[in-house]
Amino acid sequence: MQLSIIIVNYNVKHFLEQCLCSVQKAITGIQAEIVVIDNNSTDNSLSYLTPRFPAVQFVENKQNLGFAKACNQGLQQATGKYILFLNPDTIVPEDCFSKCIAFFESHTDAGAMGIKMLDGSGRFLKESKRAFPSPMTSLYKLFGLSKLFPHSKIFSRYHLGHLNENKNNEVDVLAGAFMMIRKEVLDKTGSFDETFFMYGEDVDLSYRIQKAGYKNYYFAESSIIHFKGESTRKGSMNYVRMFYNAMSIFVRKHYGGSRAGFFNLLIHLAIWFRAGLTAISSFIRKIGLPLIDAGFILLSFWLIKIVWVSYVRTGTEYENRLLWIAFPAFTLFYLIAAYYAGLYDRWYKRTELIQSTLIATTVLLAAYALLPEQYRFSRGIVLFGALLAFVLISLLRWILIKTNVLNGNNKNEDQETTIIAGTDEEYRKVLQLLNGAGLQQRVLGRVAAEENDSTALGYWTKLQQLSTTVPFREIIFCQGRLTFANIIAAVQTMPKGIMAKIHSTGSSSIVGSNSKDSSGESVSKENGYRLSDPYNRRLKRLIDVSISFLGIITFPIQLFIVKKPFSFLANCFAVLMASKTWIGYTREEKNLPRLYPGVIGCNGVPVSVKQQLPAESLQMMNYWYARDYEPVNDLKLLWRIYRRLGE
Repeated sequence: MQLSIIIVNYNVKHFLEQCLCSVQKAITGIQAEIVVIDNNSTDNSLSYLTPRFPAVQFVENKQNLGFAKACNQGLQQATGKYILFLNPDTIVPEDCFSKCIAFFESHTDAGAMGIKMLDGSGRFLKESKRAFPSPMTSLYKLFGLSKLFPHSKIFSRYHLGHLNENKNNEVDVLAGAFMMIRKEVLDKTGSFDETFFMYGEDVDLSYRIQKAGYKNYYFAESSIIHFKGESTRKGSMNYVRMFYNAMSIFVRKHYGGSRAGFFNLLIHLAIWFRAGLTAISSFIRKIGLPLIDAGFILLSFWLIKIVWVSYVRTGTEYENRLLWIAFPAFTLFYLIAAYYAGLYDRWYKRTELIQSTLIATTVLLAAYALLPEQYRFSRGIVLFGALLAFVLISLLRWILIKTNVLNGNNKNEDQETTIIAGTDEEYRKVLQLLNGAGLQQRVLGRVAAEENDSTALGYWTKLQQLSTTVPFREIIFCQGRLTFANIIAAVQTMPKGIMAKIHSTGSSSIVGSNSKDSSGESVSKENGYRLSDPYNRRLKRLIDVSISFLGIITFPIQLFIVKKPFSFLANCFAVLMASKTWIGYTREEKNLPRLYPGVIGCNGVPVSVKQQLPAESLQMMNYWYARDYEPVNDLKLLWRIYRRLGE
């Protein structure tokens, strides 16, 4: 066997699907085997991929063993002369492996090699070539000097910025995303150190390969795309802890004496520094943002109240006790409206802020008219307070987006900005896939895969010229008539700000990513489930909580209405504590959006009652429920079977 390719998967089945499509093309004419180690994925990766790739050896782990241990597990099965450790979120060109093997054959001193890696927008990934960590290189990186002087041999040593990215070079560290090694070298040095759970294991192995007398090479004669589909959230506390702890393990293992002590001190300073920044960003995103918004809303009402009584209605006095009740109540109402409008979702959209502000203000002004006279104060305070809060919150969001604390480029806001590169048949297949995901309205048209095709918007090699006349923000490349090598070449010439996605012939997904620091995105029919929409999931949870709360406070009445009232009360508490949902699937479903166990099946039959319909019919009911979910249908079903909610 000439080549063994080992891929570790964890919850990225669609990225792995595209990766395997490209790998199978690249091993044509090579004696090769593909081993996939699944680290206990919860996205049904194996059931999805196994029938699609019968030639691939899939190994299922019952727990997440970490990257290093899973790679070693795959190595035990490998029989190739060369071993390639490959990430599942990569796309390789057809001639990649043959070129790499030819390089090994012509460089007998090469123990291992990495490759030129690009992100989803075609930008070079600096981690393709690195130096070993040292106190000074870490210090330069920590304080941003490597960014200020990206090509300096001193300040940018960590990423070897002085080396030409388009030329082969001897380097220190190879990236674990693509690491091809001679099997005989691994027999001498050993494989990955399993002390490293994630991050650092590639640095350690690269170090041991050099210590054994071999050279590590950066190979620039071929390029791959690395989407970062493995949810590499570089801003997360977990990433900071795991990355710097891995560096600490490496230092303790390979550096001795005072050097190790000084380096470890720097590492721990880096951990605290980065952890502090990460904690602030994480707090703002997850908890602090609603609190800051609440502060802005309260401040806005108080400022407008002061201005109002000082310059508009001079001499008017409002009872402080009334204001201390009203303003917090208004604030809470605005926050609830903002939450259900989606303002605190992953992506910020100004339309959600406008929508929530208008709804909350309109409802408050309408409710104001119903209040007794003694509880009223000027409508102007409500109206202008809401306007000032909108301005302040908009300004805050702009600052947070500029500082990369929030994401502000939600693709769902960009309607009709996608073009598809491929043949007419490939175009129709992608449209069908997008239609299943509810995204078909975003497509502008087709880019030809053949130069003499006059029915398309343009030709795939002329994207720069096309961008001046067609306002596209995203391009989906269809692999088929276009090769993976064509696509990787095209990605490198795309206009700035354009996002690329890839769809392979015969696959059921589209994948892409426009950032080296954020996780990639995939499109499949799973995106077409209305039950997956965060807005619908929030409403479903609101229905669950409301019904449960009403059931508990009116329980004495329910004793005479509901069958098995005490079981009903137990169900109320279970739903309230999010261990159940009132309306769920008729049976357990692994391939549909996740739901808590239901009290009532979506067919109106209590889950505890044996279903009379065949399994295929129940499965279709669950599929329709997830695909076509409407919150109002839950309410109708609950009203119809209300008396049976205790069963």
